[in-house]
Amino acid sequence: MTWGAVIALSAGSYAFKFLGLIAGKRFSKHLAPATLLLPAALFSALVVIMSISDDGSLVIDARLVGVGMGALAVWKKMSFTLVVLTAMLSTAAIRLFL
Repeated sequence: MTWGAVIALSAGSYAFKFLGLIAGKRFSKHLAPATLLLPAALFSALVVIMSISDDGSLVIDARLVGVGMGALAVWKKMSFTLVVLTAMLSTAAIRLFL
């Protein structure tokens, strides 16, 4: 990343903060529901990017199976420990047999 991009992103960030200070009360009641969902969406995007990309290229491997099994375990409302164990064991099993 170049210094120009870093400076542009920093300026944009401060501009958004300043906009929030100026017009915060007007938009806060309309944006409150969306801001509650933002951390989950960002974390999900991070997990997807980490599980299907490797050095900028698309990779379908055991990590994707692990994420899928973890998602299935979450959908079945298993405890966090069982979700992690399910994802870990399914990824390890696929890597062992392939």
